[in-house]
Amino acid sequence: MTGRQGLRVLVVEDEGATRRELVEVLHTVEGVGGVLAADSGETAVRLLGTEGFDAVFLDVSMPGLSGVEVGRVLNMLSEPPVLVFVTASEAHREEAGEMGAVDYLLKPVRDERLAEAVARVRAARRPEPAADELAVVRIDTGRHIFFVRRDDVYFVEAHGDYVRLHTGGGVHLIRLALSHLESVWGPAGFVRVHRGYLVAIHWVRDLRAGSSSGLLAHTPAGDVPVSRRHARALKERLLLAVREGS
Repeated sequence: MTGRQGLRVLVVEDEGATRRELVEVLHTVEGVGGVLAADSGETAVRLLGTEGFDAVFLDVSMPGLSGVEVGRVLNMLSEPPVLVFVTASEAHREEAGEMGAVDYLLKPVRDERLAEAVARVRAARRPEPAADELAVVRIDTGRHIFFVRRDDVYFVEAHGDYVRLHTGGGVHLIRLALSHLESVWGPAGFVRVHRGYLVAIHWVRDLRAGSSSGLLAHTPAGDVPVSRRHARALKERLLLAVREGS
C-alpha cells in the first residue's frame, strides 16, 4: 500500500487478470491513497484483521469463502469499511443492498464506473446526516426538481440501487440505499418490516393477514409485506406507539 493520503482500499478478487486491472485503475482514481489485493476470501479476512481499510471492493463468486460470506464478516467489525461488490451477475444485488453496499459493479468494469464507485465510498465515509437533515428529500427527475417531506412518506420500497418513496401524492424514485434510509430515518419512526421495505409506524393503520399466510401492514398508500422475521418487532413498535398516543 502506498503512503499518499486518501482512501485505503482492499480489492478481493480470485481471478488474477481482473484483480490486477482493478488495482491498476484504482491507483489512478482521485481520492484513493493506496490499494492492497487479496486473491481469496480467506486472505481478505486475514488482512482485515491486521490492516485498516476504508473500502473493500469485493468479488462475489470465489472458491472457498465467498464474497457474501466476507461481507457478513465485514458487518461484524466495530468500524467496517465501506463495501462495494464487483461481480459478473445480478443475482446478489438485493443481498448486497441488505449488507449496506454502496455500489454493485458488473464485470467488466469500466474505468469511469469504478471512479463513480470511489466517489460513493467517499460520500459514505462523511458523517451521517442527522434525521432532520433528510426531513426533506430533493427529487430531481431531469426535467424538474421538487421536494418530498419525510413526514409525508408512508413507506419506502427498495428498487435496485434506488428506493421508491410512497406518499399520498404518488411514488417518487430516488437514488439512495434502503439501509442508509433505515439508519437515518429510524429515529423518525421508520422501521424495517421486510428485506425490501421500511414503513413509517405512524402511518400504519392496522395489520392484516396476507394471501401467503404472512402479514400486511396497511397504510393510506397501500399494503406493505411484513416478513415473519420482522413481524414481532413491528407489533411491539405499534403497541408502544399506541401507548405513547402517537
